[in-house]
Amino acid sequence: MTELEFELDRDYVELNQLLKLSGLCDSGGAGKAIVASGAVMVDGVQELRKTCKIHSGQKVQLDDIVIHVIDVR
Repeated sequence: MTELEFELDRDYVELNQLLKLSGLCDSGGAGKAIVASGAVMVDGVQELRKTCKIHSGQKVQLDDIVIHVIDVR
């Protein structure tokens, strides 16, 4: 399992944008398609809301990649 850290410099980031900014897809539109497919888990629960607000401390998983969102403010 690959683990990444995403440094959040604001209150939240939308899920589809997090996938793009983490390098897991090429665009926000591609991120929306990945979320819509049901492949993304947020804190261990399947997430289908493409623009779900992801906050510091949350964990996002796509396949065998886990993104830990940390606050850098």
